[in-house]
Amino acid sequence: MGNADTKLHFRKAVIQLTTKTQPVEATDDAFWDQFWADTSTTVQDVFALVPAAEIRAVREESPSNLATLCYKAVERLVQGADSGCPSEKERQIVLNCTRLLTRILPYIFEDADWRGFFWSTVPGAGRAGHLDEDGIDDEARPLAESLLLAISDLLFCPDFTAQSHKKNSPDTAEGIRSIDSCEYIWEAGVGFAQSPPLNYIHDLNRTELLKLLLTCLSEAMYLPPSSECKNPNPWVSFFCSSENRHALPLFTSLLNVVCAYDPVGYGIPYNHLLFSDYREQLVEQAVQILIVTLEHEAGSATGSALQALDTSASPSDGEEQEPAGPDNLFVNYLSRIHREEDLSFILKGLGRLMNNPLVQTYLPRSTKKIQFHQELLILFWKFCDFNKKFLFFVLKSSDVLDVLVPILFSLNDARADPSRVGLMHIGVFILLLLSGERNFGVRLNKPFTLHVPMDIPVFTGTHADLLIVIFHKITTSGHQRLQPLFDCLLTVIVNISPYLKSLSMVAANKLLHLLEAFSTPWFLFSSPENHHLVFFLLEVFNNIIQYQFDGNSNLVYAIIRKRNVFHQLANLPSDTASIQRVLQKKKKSGISRTNSTETESIERSRPADYVEPGTLKASLEATPGIDKITAKSQVSVDGTMITVPPSYSPADTSAVAGASDTESNSERDHEAYHSESGVARSRLSSASSSSAPWRANTDWVLSWKAKLPLQTIMRLLQVLVPQVEKICIDKGLTDESEILKFLQHGTLVGLLPVPHPILIRKYQANAGTAMWFRTYMWGVIYLRNVDPPIWYDTDIRLFEIQRI
Repeated sequence: MGNADTKLHFRKAVIQLTTKTQPVEATDDAFWDQFWADTSTTVQDVFALVPAAEIRAVREESPSNLATLCYKAVERLVQGADSGCPSEKERQIVLNCTRLLTRILPYIFEDADWRGFFWSTVPGAGRAGHLDEDGIDDEARPLAESLLLAISDLLFCPDFTAQSHKKNSPDTAEGIRSIDSCEYIWEAGVGFAQSPPLNYIHDLNRTELLKLLLTCLSEAMYLPPSSECKNPNPWVSFFCSSENRHALPLFTSLLNVVCAYDPVGYGIPYNHLLFSDYREQLVEQAVQILIVTLEHEAGSATGSALQALDTSASPSDGEEQEPAGPDNLFVNYLSRIHREEDLSFILKGLGRLMNNPLVQTYLPRSTKKIQFHQELLILFWKFCDFNKKFLFFVLKSSDVLDVLVPILFSLNDARADPSRVGLMHIGVFILLLLSGERNFGVRLNKPFTLHVPMDIPVFTGTHADLLIVIFHKITTSGHQRLQPLFDCLLTVIVNISPYLKSLSMVAANKLLHLLEAFSTPWFLFSSPENHHLVFFLLEVFNNIIQYQFDGNSNLVYAIIRKRNVFHQLANLPSDTASIQRVLQKKKKSGISRTNSTETESIERSRPADYVEPGTLKASLEATPGIDKITAKSQVSVDGTMITVPPSYSPADTSAVAGASDTESNSERDHEAYHSESGVARSRLSSASSSSAPWRANTDWVLSWKAKLPLQTIMRLLQVLVPQVEKICIDKGLTDESEILKFLQHGTLVGLLPVPHPILIRKYQANAGTAMWFRTYMWGVIYLRNVDPPIWYDTDIRLFEIQRI
């Protein structure tokens, strides 16, 4: 009954607030205390008892009362932080204020006139009078700053959110203000050796405060995409600045809690059904806070400072030896992590969590499965982006495969689900980033022996085979909205191709199948960019033939078997009559990249009918074309990368590389052509937006057909096909294993054109991808916070929420 009474009192207080037409004085503590002093409502209760319509009504009709409510709630949090919450009653007041502010803040942010309210120093009548008692400093501080500092203080409050050190437990306000929060870091790991005992009450309190902090940082959701690019989020900027004395222990606590979390624990079956795991809730909030706070503006002073940090020598533990670094201290601290044991702790922790969905047991559903995969992928991305030492550490050993396999698993699992298009993009972007480094391609040669539940063909081979098989699956049976990703998928394969020592027969056939589909005349003529996919695949074959011929007899055999595809490509019709005839046939077996609903893929796309009707998804910004998000680098003889200027011409490149063969020239012609056409046409709206639709013509076909890099492959066919045919006739062979044995011992030394320089397309950040990441990140956070639904039914402007 007691709990029902407190809910009733709380509801009465809310009704009083909404019905009062006159401003209530800030000094009327008896009225304001009804909201937090005498109640013990849960966060779910607060969301139910404070309806959205009533918050908006108070905002419009009694703005001074809403201002005073916010101010008084922040004031009580500040008082709690100053006192250290020694009593149970004070802790309850702090939690009640936290829940109330979590409920109200989104409605402050959605109104442009109110958005600056928390950054004002005098939000309502009576405030200054009260602050005179506390001192002038607090009076001059904006409400937002007071709130963020109070939350930070409360997150290191002994016996409330941190383990108390009984010896010197501070019991005065001065003692609370002077505690060294670095001694109260929540978990062992980076920069902290002791692991405090688990306390579920502390975890619950931390989670509530982090929920409020995340709500504070969410102002970005209420600004349209373009404006957020120019202005950094003021809440993030202040929270991660030197004004926050807890910035370092907060960053370390959040990071260590995430990386030390083991959802399986001791592996007792069904333990997650028997016990509540409060640490998981804390980890979810921690990873969301990390991905939101770890942001800086590309091209700013922050970006250049990061570059300086990345290229400098390994920093020591001292703070003063390094350049100042980014103003965002979270980014600054992340970019400075360099000790092997710290990097290993982070990689192992993220790898363990990313592999959690792949854990197999004999008992169905007996192990806990985490739900925050997308946040983990964003966090891993930010680590690789902000700390190049971490990226090189990841690639230094086969540990990178512990990250690769779960990403490929997620890509395969989500390929037909329209609500997980964002997950597909972030996974492919991570692989594109990794593929720009030589070590990634080399590591992929490790045999794949795991038994992972994936609906892919059975094969015996390497991790590279797994990647190619899954990319083929995405391309041929993925959701239609994934078609803009085809370029990225093939770019990853191009980047790793010079290092692949031995493709399996399954993977080789998948690559040839893609070429067969992409090189059909109807597909080539149906969109102005489709031929780029053929150029990418030919580049893959050329790289493997020129640099990894020995050991790739499976691919050579597949090329010989499918030689007609290459001959048809070389003889592609280019006269107007033939083009029209091809287009009129409209073969239904090709893949289309246009937005037409009647087009189909090689295999029919897997229907998305297993997605529950009414599933919510957040809209995404369009991703820039592949030529915008990659920069070309040439691998020199000693293995170092030479950046190729974007405006280079084929003639310039051949002079630089010293290559005289037409092969390398034709490939570079393709690069130049690709970038020109990318500027001229939008990748996503090639045919649908303009009033005069684009049509293939003879000049256009001839402009790229002459540049097809077929010389190496044609030379290979010219040499090997007669030899293979002769052996088959002479020995009466019908078994392909004998032919493969012959090809394994064959050689093309001196018969092929001069090897072309290896061209790697490395990921490069730009404003378009930064905007995409920001939209995607906040969309994920919106959809993941449903209990309570913090932002539901508010006027979000960064993205749209759509029902499938």
